Amino acid sequence: MDAKSPAELESLKARMKATWMAGDFGVIGRSHERAAEEFIARRSLAPGTHVLDVACGTGNLAIVAARGGARVTGVDIATNLLQQARTRAETEQLAIQFDEGDAERLPYADEAFDVVVSMFGVMFAPHPDVAAAELVRVCRPGGTIALANWTPTGFTGQTFKAVARHCPPPVNTPPPTQWGDESIVRQRLRDGILDLRMTRRTATFSFPYPPAQVVETFRTYFGPISNAFAALDPNGQAALRRELEQLWFAHNRATDGTTAVDSEYLEIVATRA
Repeated sequence: MDAKSPAELESLKARMKATWMAGDFGVIGRSHERAAEEFIARRSLAPGTHVLDVACGTGNLAIVAARGGARVTGVDIATNLLQQARTRAETEQLAIQFDEGDAERLPYADEAFDVVVSMFGVMFAPHPDVAAAELVRVCRPGGTIALANWTPTGFTGQTFKAVARHCPPPVNTPPPTQWGDESIVRQRLRDGILDLRMTRRTATFSFPYPPAQVVETFRTYFGPISNAFAALDPNGQAALRRELEQLWFAHNRATDGTTAVDSEYLEIVATRA
């Protein structure tokens, strides 16, 4: 990837922040809550464990970890999502620290956390090697880095490819779903890691309405797709909508007018050396 000037990097980060602040990711994030609960349950966190949730969004992982007694910090680039996370924590009377910050420049000391997690979050950082090094840096020796990332061949990976066919992503930015490719993950997490294990798992998108309405939900609330639609003329928007609706209909296993689509992700569990 070409090196970027400070001005180019600042512009890229500003666009990323705007993308994730567009719409209302909290609406989409609710469809991941069960997967988040299962993900944290597999971590078997002891009370008092110091956990960092990177690219925490509205706090799906952070909330569940704090319910179990962990000491939790969440960090995200999107301030509106952090506010939703804080509101959720306050509602449940959970003491979670939520900070504005960049996954590629985490505002924490070296070896500050026992467990570092991210679910469908850090995979979107535009410089994956930098983000990977930051995950390792803030995790203590013997600690755990656990990630959940959409795979290239799973449903969400297919969705990203469909969007890219109509609205190409920025040049020199690797696809986020490379974080769901085992061979690439081994390269990115080769330094400072004692043990690395990967398992393919499934998260289910469930909505109480049919696939066409789900596509509209993502168009309205999911920043990357909302921005893709906004960049297209009416004919382009219609073509993208058709392809996305066909994808959701083809994978929908519900038969009662609702939507239930399974999407594969790669669970990565690394032990810090």
